[in-house]
Amino acid sequence: MANKLKIKAEKSSETEKAPEVAEKGIFDPEGELVIDVFETDSSFVVLTAIAGIQIKDIDISVEKEMMIIKGNRLNPHLDPEKKYFYQECYWGPFSRKIVLPENIEVEKAAAQMDKGLLTIKIPKLSS
Repeated sequence: MANKLKIKAEKSSETEKAPEVAEKGIFDPEGELVIDVFETDSSFVVLTAIAGIQIKDIDISVEKEMMIIKGNRLNPHLDPEKKYFYQECYWGPFSRKIVLPENIEVEKAAAQMDKGLLTIKIPKLSS
């Protein structure tokens, strides 16, 4: 069964976000989500695979024409005694910014997660 999440529309300015950058640190590594973005006759759609995290731990916000998807994937097997042969999975904070088209209704956007695939659908404005 798919879990659903409401998307936050924000109206803050970039200057209000400056403390967050200072807190986090400019050079802290952060993973970037890979995405598929497409449109149908009725919607603008963003798809991304986010394994190992629940939808309640994902922050999706829209500010002006930019959608931001953020989260933090915690390593469930963190143990200093382990000696890895391979460690290719990314653990830690991740984000992705997506420029949105003008002809959409952000207030009606909906997100759901099913089997690790996050789908965000934003309806197009009626003509």
